[in-house]
Amino acid sequence: MTNQTTPPATMDEFEDMAALLDESTMSEPRQLRRGEVVEGKVMNVERDGLLVDIGFKSEGVVPLSEMHSMGAEPLSKLRPGDTVLVYIVQPETAEGQVALSIDRARGEQGWRTLQERFESGEIFEAEITGYNKGGLLANVEGVNAFIPMSQVVGAKPGSDGTNPLSAQVSRALRLKVIEINRRRNRVILSERAALQEWRAEQKDRLLDELHEGEIRKGTITSIRNFGVFVDLGGADGLVHLSELSWDRNAQPEELFHVGDEVNVYVMRIDQDTKKIALSIRRASPEQWEQLITRYAVGDVVPGVITKLVAFGAFARLPGPVEGLVHVSELVDRRIGHPEEVVDEGDVVPLKIVRIEHDRHRLGLSLREARTDAQLRGWNFDADGRVTAMPEDAAASFPDEAKALEPRYEARLANAAEQATAQAQQAAAAAANREANASESQAQRAAMRDDGPVLTAMQAAMQQAQADLAAQQQDADAGEPAAETPAIEAAAAATDETVEPQE
Repeated sequence: MTNQTTPPATMDEFEDMAALLDESTMSEPRQLRRGEVVEGKVMNVERDGLLVDIGFKSEGVVPLSEMHSMGAEPLSKLRPGDTVLVYIVQPETAEGQVALSIDRARGEQGWRTLQERFESGEIFEAEITGYNKGGLLANVEGVNAFIPMSQVVGAKPGSDGTNPLSAQVSRALRLKVIEINRRRNRVILSERAALQEWRAEQKDRLLDELHEGEIRKGTITSIRNFGVFVDLGGADGLVHLSELSWDRNAQPEELFHVGDEVNVYVMRIDQDTKKIALSIRRASPEQWEQLITRYAVGDVVPGVITKLVAFGAFARLPGPVEGLVHVSELVDRRIGHPEEVVDEGDVVPLKIVRIEHDRHRLGLSLREARTDAQLRGWNFDADGRVTAMPEDAAASFPDEAKALEPRYEARLANAAEQATAQAQQAAAAAANREANASESQAQRAAMRDDGPVLTAMQAAMQQAQADLAAQQQDADAGEPAAETPAIEAAAAATDETVEPQE
């Protein structure tokens, strides 16, 4: 019996065997585990989901319900050939497919991202995927989150009964995490808090960028009876009623609407209070130049007092153009406050003493206009207040003139009372002077008839001498002498001691 030996394998045979083993390994599908996150390629986009190739023996399926993290209409955002991360929900279903989820794949990372944003207070954008009666729904990084209605900006129901939340679906909103609890699968977001913080940041930035005197474009966000608020790009500034138009009679509701774009002039920036004062009329200086062409320095025109301040009174001329009457230009005498001469609403004659084209200001004077005004039919009381105006002035301000009639009548009545009181005081003073003169004449006549008036010492001496004479007569008659008060008074007056004679 002969022994047969197998020849040793060559190097080429070993390489062929290794290649066969590799092929057999690659052909055998790998095992999938629930909870595993893998990368796949979109094979087909269907009406109810995606078919994804993840290298398994069969394709995986991502239903539409597992794609909320991609926002509204997620199927429109993917195409065959796109690469996606998926979460293994079930390695093999009854149909032999792999159940996949895009939401859960993103969710694991999403919880960590949301926790970081909550701790840092970061503001981010997310797309709204739906709504219910309590608020909005959003999917952030694969995690379902809720935005209560109280945290949605402008979420008040419409007057027609429509739900304003429906209009937010598919929109991207700025949001902030205000509560997170992974154990309870709870994430609460707020658009209101995010907007407030974002606007505060934008306002700080804008305050650093703005400069007084520049002109900016803005959008009207609110109209109030005292003015309008204008958004300059993250921060609101106030245009006061007096700065809306060169026509001070115009009302904000008549001039503007919310959403209108306007040019504004930056008047003041208060870094401490973070307030911005704006002007719409100063952003259009050419309108002022057109209005002022009808006036010249030296003109005397009627004007209505619109506002009193400690340093003077503002007055509106026909046109309308506004100017300042300095407190020193109201009357010739020195006064402490303009209210001593004028009241708001008064129509008064004014002389144009200065036109400042560069500052769009008028300098006016009531004091210098008075002489010329009296020739034209204006009347004034003793304090310098107007009590009557001519017809041409009343025609320039018909509404004001009608309202002033009771005020002028009261001033005339007051002037009459003052005149009566002054006449009575003058008559009383004249009577006093006459009485004093009569008394003086009587005294002078008495002095002529009775001789000079004795001093107290002279009268006392005369009385003492009379008393001494009487005492002497008593002594001669045998009666004891006694000091009399007259003697004592005379002694006190002469600083001498008068002794009775024996």
